[in-house]
Amino acid sequence: MDEFMVRALLSGIGIALAAGPLGVFVVWRRMAYFGDALSHASLLGVAVGLISGWSMNLAIAGVCITVALLVTWLHARSDVPPDAALGIFSQGALALGLIAAALADGVRVDLMAYLFGDVLAAGWEDVAWIWSGVVVVGVVMRRYWNDWINATVHEGLASLDGVPVAKMRLLFMLLTALVTAAAIKVVGALLITALLVIPPAAARPFSSTPEGMAVGAVLIGTISAPLGLLASYHWDLPSGPAIVLVACLFFGVSVVAGQATGEKFRSVWGDRS
Repeated sequence: MDEFMVRALLSGIGIALAAGPLGVFVVWRRMAYFGDALSHASLLGVAVGLISGWSMNLAIAGVCITVALLVTWLHARSDVPPDAALGIFSQGALALGLIAAALADGVRVDLMAYLFGDVLAAGWEDVAWIWSGVVVVGVVMRRYWNDWINATVHEGLASLDGVPVAKMRLLFMLLTALVTAAAIKVVGALLITALLVIPPAAARPFSSTPEGMAVGAVLIGTISAPLGLLASYHWDLPSGPAIVLVACLFFGVSVVAGQATGEKFRSVWGDRS
């Protein structure tokens, strides 16, 4: 196998491992719009990296984390609705990033690569960045998994049980920002939310526990990545959209199978959300 395909495969599987468990909470909390906001903000990180000459990965991560912190702060300190805050920061960061890139002298920007991803061009630095994110997500989620579940089911009851709800919310947003920053190389800014939402949604009808849903999301994501890359390689398709399309096919099969089997595969997650 060519070396660039090995790097692409490692990158795709790494993102699937990080996004799968995190996406369970994105789906359950109905926070897909937060992923969209971070994906739009990531383009500002691209502009910052291009103009300053800093590491692109660090620039994107810095901007995404900053937006996550600002959204959390605004939600806690004002009566601005969360969806409105997300929309303001999302569109503001996107507009600022596009303007900054357009005004930068001597900087040529391939927006298509950043909008739709180019995992086949991933280098070993990108692979190391993605798998570092996998380790961070894995360690944090192992430590706080039960607290996140309790806070997601009912924040008030979780707070009475001693769960630091505000801390859990902030930590969740920071991890989502980290995964978003890592995923831009794989699927691009416009499709990042797809890897957070589609695999967990596809696993949901066949899961009776949060852990089962997380495992199912990881399996679907790690299968979608190599199949999408294989389709991209053989049929000269854009790699990011190909991976997302394969995940969508899994979701379609999941919906049909869930309808065909009826109550047998209905999940308690559906009753809670």
